[in-house]
Amino acid sequence: MTTQRRDILKYTLAAAAAASTLPTAQGQAPSGAAAATAAAIGIDPRDRVFITNEDSNTIVVIDPKTNTVESTINLTSFDEDPRPPFRYVSAGVAPTHAAMIHKPLYHGCIDAHGAVPSPDGRLLATSGRGSSNIYLIETEQRRVIGNTPNPAAGLTTNPERLSSGLLLGREPHEPTFTRNGKELWVTLRGEDRIAIVNVEGAVRQLKGADSPGSTAIHQFLPTLNGPAQVWFNREGTLAFVVSQKVSQVDVFRVNPGADGQSQPQRLTTLDISAQDKHGFTPFMKTTPDGAELWFSHKLADALSCRSTRGGFDLIDSVPLGRGARPNHVEFVSNARGSVVYASLGRIDDGGPGGVASSPIAIIDRRAPAGQRKVVGTFFSYGRESHGLWTNPENTLLYIAHEQDELPGTPNAGQTVCSAFDVRDPLKPAFIAQIPLGNLALPSGGLRNKKSINLVYVRVGAKEQTA
Repeated sequence: MTTQRRDILKYTLAAAAAASTLPTAQGQAPSGAAAATAAAIGIDPRDRVFITNEDSNTIVVIDPKTNTVESTINLTSFDEDPRPPFRYVSAGVAPTHAAMIHKPLYHGCIDAHGAVPSPDGRLLATSGRGSSNIYLIETEQRRVIGNTPNPAAGLTTNPERLSSGLLLGREPHEPTFTRNGKELWVTLRGEDRIAIVNVEGAVRQLKGADSPGSTAIHQFLPTLNGPAQVWFNREGTLAFVVSQKVSQVDVFRVNPGADGQSQPQRLTTLDISAQDKHGFTPFMKTTPDGAELWFSHKLADALSCRSTRGGFDLIDSVPLGRGARPNHVEFVSNARGSVVYASLGRIDDGGPGGVASSPIAIIDRRAPAGQRKVVGTFFSYGRESHGLWTNPENTLLYIAHEQDELPGTPNAGQTVCSAFDVRDPLKPAFIAQIPLGNLALPSGGLRNKKSINLVYVRVGAKEQTA
């Protein structure tokens, strides 16, 4: 048995043992004991988890108090008209995903992907990779901004017509709000540039309050080939851009003016070929203290960490093992530890209960700089883990998954989200596996499928983008 395998089993057994004392998601309201546990963990009534589902073009909303699906936000344009070309199901036969989104009269989202909350948690931005646009969503109302009453509304149609969102360009991957919340920077992987959007202008444009022909796009910023994501330093003065085509990181001075709008200038371009020779870095994030920037090098099966200051020097390079395929990173720092979690796309047989599951890597950030490494793993209770996010108290972790559960498992055929108690960051305790279910359309149920990004939002509170 390998050392990694032993670590996997050790942390999985610890999680399973701890789970017996925590609330689970079985469609039940929390008991008194579970409610007390939720309060101890730090769940606020405003808290919600939002998950983008790429194959169904939906956003699932989970209530962490009960760990059940509260609602599903519809980004499709199915069932806005009673005639067959507009329907999700035609002649009683459910078409393939590709056939559904390529119907000639479909105007909804294609490939819902990136998601990020505004600094105050009141807005959620999500990208439609295939439809070349972004949508803004009011998190408290769970409402897409710009939706209008459907003139064909009735018993067999939806009451609203979906907004067209904001058309930005080819392959918008990840949107990110500036620290002051005034702008949204969206990487366009297919155009080698960043769309910089004025947020207030975008809301006005989506609501139809601006004059015809006006645009909320402040500017297009040329950058690396295949830009994947922008993230800002804690002060909001620097923007870092990673790529999925070249082994480089672009660094820009943001230069916000008195109105909060930026006038970016390229500061430097970093060579990261020693850490990512394949040139495929889809995700990055700064640590809560703002001192470090962690990168996920998916094809290199590794993470790396650089300083956000000075010359942006390399601090750590962390191998994850062959075939690990890291997706996102997240940080938990509390009284009992400080760690980096990395979601791995790899799926291992022999997970909890003998069910295939992805591992999550744990890196101990309290180790000296330059010596940090994987100190353990735990199973994600899902297949092909992707987005992950913690609550503001750093006591809860939620994980999204791309692949459905296998036949013969408790949530067979469902895409699932999983929740963990991370009050001890080095020993995450499993709480719940949450099936995402269906979006109820008049013509049938559209299964929420292939989760990509996940964010934990406390409406009106300071978010990780602040």
